[in-house]
Amino acid sequence: MIQPVSTNSKDGKDASPPCAEYSDMNFDCMFKILLIGNSGVGKTSFLLQYCDNKFNPAFVSTVGIDFKVKTVVTQDKKRIKLQVWDTAGQERYKIITTQYYRHAMGFLVMYDITNETSFLDVRNWLGQVQQHSFGTAQIILVGNKSDLEDQRVVPVQRGKDLADELGYEFFEASAKTASEVQNTFTALVSAICMQMSETVNTFGDTTGTVPLSNNKVEPSCSC
Repeated sequence: MIQPVSTNSKDGKDASPPCAEYSDMNFDCMFKILLIGNSGVGKTSFLLQYCDNKFNPAFVSTVGIDFKVKTVVTQDKKRIKLQVWDTAGQERYKIITTQYYRHAMGFLVMYDITNETSFLDVRNWLGQVQQHSFGTAQIILVGNKSDLEDQRVVPVQRGKDLADELGYEFFEASAKTASEVQNTFTALVSAICMQMSETVNTFGDTTGTVPLSNNKVEPSCSC
């Protein structure tokens, strides 16, 4: 079981009590989101940048699965708790990680723009999503490491073309510079909100949309 981690001040003393995101019940609904893709495409760094505004240049392969929690607020003041799962990309963990697909409401399918294999394997990852998740799960295709333009092997247009073919929204982003990281998550959460409001009218919103405001993001914690 993953335990919350305290936030420390610069002098090494506790600046706040242990992270309250897990126990905070002041939210309207909770979305389970998964990051999937080959090992090394930057899923862990992407999540760290989104939740903690940090980037760790050291590559540490995820063992099995891990997650972070973050709360966002929509323009109409609805609080949504995000439980974002970071999955291992290695084949040996597939049996473990696919068990988490079933109740996921959204997926970020990620490839590395400097790695042709990771792009070609996108269809395999999407096949797993189709096999193990609900048909209503929202999906966004993400080309990570856009800061490494001089090492690019997958043109932007190839990513756009694949996303258009499959009917998904597409972003190129950089976990290192934070470019498009926030926008990627915002788009996915907005798509989930729209899907929910269209089917069960979760928020009592008759317009069918629950837009997110980037200015209404609550502080996250490192967990």
